[in-house]
Amino acid sequence: MARQNTVFKEAFNRYAGTLRRNDTLPSEPDIAAKLGVSRSTARAILARLSEAAIIRWDKREKLVLRDPSPADFFPEEETSSLRDIIERSFMQRILSDDAQPGMQINELELAREIGTGTTSVREFLIRFSRFGLIEKRPNSHWILKGFTKDFALELADVRDMFELHSAAAFGQLPGDHVAWVDLERIKAEHLDLLANFDSRSKEFSALDERFHLLVHRASHNRFVADFYDVIAIVFHYHYQWNKARAKERNHRATIEHLAYIDALQSRDPARIDAACRLHLRSARETLLQSIPQYDTEDISSL
Repeated sequence: MARQNTVFKEAFNRYAGTLRRNDTLPSEPDIAAKLGVSRSTARAILARLSEAAIIRWDKREKLVLRDPSPADFFPEEETSSLRDIIERSFMQRILSDDAQPGMQINELELAREIGTGTTSVREFLIRFSRFGLIEKRPNSHWILKGFTKDFALELADVRDMFELHSAAAFGQLPGDHVAWVDLERIKAEHLDLLANFDSRSKEFSALDERFHLLVHRASHNRFVADFYDVIAIVFHYHYQWNKARAKERNHRATIEHLAYIDALQSRDPARIDAACRLHLRSARETLLQSIPQYDTEDISSL
């Protein structure tokens, strides 16, 4: 119910933001298709618009009476993007204790659970399937192929190439680029997390994702941005797969991030390359250790 409520709020804000006085609204199915949500969610959006006297809803006639005001929208902290909601629900499924290679993923069930339309779910799964972790089958079914050692190594290799390129590009950004302000803010968040790590260690994975996202954006390469987005999903969620010594790993990664940030701020290409490589090696080890069948004694040979 919580996920469906978030989907509703996010979709309501998106749709309300497009409305103008005297507009005539289309049918519920058309609204659902436009927003990528279920018809029941579309009806709930219309009901709220009607209750707030933004629209007059009389059977098939739906007329916008006034422009929505800021007070009509849900607060930003109560909404997530539809893609984030689908991603979170999908990853929770494949990271569950009973998720094994061969497990079926049904588009309709996933869409119903989230409270969104099947088209949005299908688009996400198609995009994610490029990496071979899931495979399409007939009748809206997908098969989980399993997260193997070979998959992890290939994924880490691609991430290394992308991040080394992006880190080098970051160091060459002009001094007045907004990325330096964002980097300083993220550095402060790392220091704050480190100062209260015992009670806040679980916050690391979200901070990790934001930091690496900031770095890779410096590449200004549409292909890096497109592929890295999916890679980041796996690296972000793998922190949940193996919780053994998680606090220790995250503490080390936080310290490595700070050294990496200092290197970026120095703009010294050699320092940036060394700090980036050190952290990528640690991230590779953590990823491999999250695979149950992986022999951790082999890590030193990679």
